[in-house]
Amino acid sequence: MSTLNRRALFAAPALIGAATVPAVAATQPKSPTLRAPKPPMGWNSWNSFATTLTEAQALETAKIMSDKLLPAGYDVFTVDIQWYEPNATGYEYRHGAELAMDGYGRLLPAPNRFPSAANGAGFKPLADKVHALGLKFGVHLMRGIPRLAYEKNLPILGTKYTARDVANPNSVCTWNTDMYGVDMSKPGAQAYYNSVFKLFADWGVDFVKMDDMSRPYDINWPEIEGAQAAIAASGRPIVLSLSPGETDLKWAVHAQNNAQMWRISDDFWDSWDMLKAQFKRLADWSPYRRPGAWPDADMLPLGLLALGQRKTKFTPDEQQTLMTLWSIARSPLIMGGDLRALDEATLKLLTNKEVIALNQDSVNNVPVSNDGAQVVWTAETADGKARYLAIFNIGDHPQVVTQALKAINAPEKARVHNLWTGAVSTADEEISLELRGHASVLYKLTPIQS
Repeated sequence: MSTLNRRALFAAPALIGAATVPAVAATQPKSPTLRAPKPPMGWNSWNSFATTLTEAQALETAKIMSDKLLPAGYDVFTVDIQWYEPNATGYEYRHGAELAMDGYGRLLPAPNRFPSAANGAGFKPLADKVHALGLKFGVHLMRGIPRLAYEKNLPILGTKYTARDVANPNSVCTWNTDMYGVDMSKPGAQAYYNSVFKLFADWGVDFVKMDDMSRPYDINWPEIEGAQAAIAASGRPIVLSLSPGETDLKWAVHAQNNAQMWRISDDFWDSWDMLKAQFKRLADWSPYRRPGAWPDADMLPLGLLALGQRKTKFTPDEQQTLMTLWSIARSPLIMGGDLRALDEATLKLLTNKEVIALNQDSVNNVPVSNDGAQVVWTAETADGKARYLAIFNIGDHPQVVTQALKAINAPEKARVHNLWTGAVSTADEEISLELRGHASVLYKLTPIQS
């Protein structure tokens, strides 16, 4: 059978609400060089270390990541918020906290926590070690300019302007008061962001999670554009991830064109109610996903969390549902748990080759139905030879779930490969099975030739 005919056989089913999908959703990237051609995969320190990560912990974790997760594709190692605060203590932010920064108002790693950053070295020594492990190096950045730079009225590198010339003291994050917003209409504003991202480029930063950006998007978009312009000026192809959500869908095309990832929800933790809410968000954002631009459902709170105080509250079924949904919706896969306590069950969940192939290489990923109890998504393999089918029971009790194969344009006689268990069976016209509450199943369907 020709490729064309195979693709006709596996033509994508109609998207939920397809009639309302705007034509601009198919807009192509402005640049032919994509900084994130596939959903980024990696690890972030927030879920397990909060604000307290040290250099020793970072290196220990990066080595484990390189050994255990890099072979499966997880390659972005990110130091999350407050790396510049010498006395950070946990998940709470301290008003008026002291911050390490240079004479141009640019944040620096706190040397008591990151000793190799002393004497102006910044994150370059740590980034070099992370790169030597085969990983990319990422950092978190709050929107704006440090309030301490404003108070000291520090100069902006390479200009006649100062922090008070560009800062907007009325623009302050509601949950972290370290920074003032930058008024991008002011002379020197773009130069400030250029200086920050040039410093990051000099350190060897590959990925920046920029916080207090996506909400409210209609106010912060000038700084989003400023960050993207600063990355272009830096000469290094840094991936920009916008946080937190919930990003306003009205700004979807702007997010596509100015970031490689953007959060679609607030911080996601190990709560079933939070996970259940992500089904609608990922369906709503599905039309705006494309190579180089990825709606981000947030990190994977699996394994040991919260400064080692507890393990994930997700049941095994919920953990599989989480990985199945993130993978078929092609959300970035960023592990949040403490890798020093990585258990075999979590490692197996994170490194399933077939599931990762779905996340990284599938096409035509669409939500098919959601009746409040059963959710169905489908996608196609990149070569058009097979179709993926994910069925979720989002109810609290067991139920029989049934999916007609014809309804998803799958062959009515199919070889059915369960990607989580490895079991292989056949289906004729439909798939029907009982699923426990909060459970899911993920299949790859290939035609059985008559």
